[in-house]
Amino acid sequence: MKLHQLRYLAAIAESGLNISAAAEKLHTSQPGVSRQIKLLEDELGFELFMREGRSLTRVTQAGQRVIERAQRILKEIQAIRSLSLEMRDDQQGRLSIATTHTQARYVLPQAIQRFRERYPRVRLHLHQGTSEQIAEMMASEHVDLALATGSQELFGHCVLLPCYRWCRTLVVPKGHPLAAIAKPTLKQLAAYPVVTYVFSLSGPSSLKDTFARAGIEPEIALTARDADVIKTYVRLGLGVGIVAAMAMDAKEDADLVSIEATHLFPTHTTWLGFRRGAFLRRYMFDFMREVAPHLERPLVNKATQADDQEEIDGIFKDIELPMYS
Repeated sequence: MKLHQLRYLAAIAESGLNISAAAEKLHTSQPGVSRQIKLLEDELGFELFMREGRSLTRVTQAGQRVIERAQRILKEIQAIRSLSLEMRDDQQGRLSIATTHTQARYVLPQAIQRFRERYPRVRLHLHQGTSEQIAEMMASEHVDLALATGSQELFGHCVLLPCYRWCRTLVVPKGHPLAAIAKPTLKQLAAYPVVTYVFSLSGPSSLKDTFARAGIEPEIALTARDADVIKTYVRLGLGVGIVAAMAMDAKEDADLVSIEATHLFPTHTTWLGFRRGAFLRRYMFDFMREVAPHLERPLVNKATQADDQEEIDGIFKDIELPMYS
């Protein structure tokens, strides 16, 4: 079975069983089309068309099923050709990114704005979720890149590149007792209900672990994925907020007091990941650099050749990551 035979078959069906019209459409001869269809029928072992003399009168039942499949095959071939053209054109394509609300809201806007200015024909898709949801999107190949913090055990099938570090901050309304304390202790913090991010369902939580090591059980008033939601409930007096320092805006949050918490909680590293073996377009490399300037193409390529994440971490061990605040 040859591809051109399927093309001839589809052209005949689309030309109302008129072989001459199909041959003209295909820029070939009528006898050539008829001969190839007969060869195809001989190979399949059944007739595709009913005939009267040299004319085709109707499509057989089996022929109809073959035509439908042939048309699908030809559409897929065209799709592959279109993909080939797109892949050769580094100025267009698609880029799907999965990340958390905090990264999407406070980190990525400037990077995406610069990227769009450089690649206006690349279609961007931004998906937000928890670490578990991001891992699921990566595993199902619904997204190209992931930007998240921690939970590396969920991404064993990915190459994870460190981007920047960040720390937590306490958030209280003006006039709150903690606002007058420069460096509150965990015990002082635990005297009030806490409003913070959703805890990981499958992995460790540095926040819970910090309290546990101090032998303190905090009262968790509310958890949410969204830093803006957390701040909303802090304003309502539900408790002390614990959010990423990057989520505080001097103008928008002028009614709140931010208290540095690096003495209470560990510093975190946000990473950017993609599936092992993934084909990276040039604009994907450029997007990585917009997020983290040290992720230059040779360094990323070196990381993709590493055997495991431990080796990747070793590649980046001497690189001083910026602190995002």
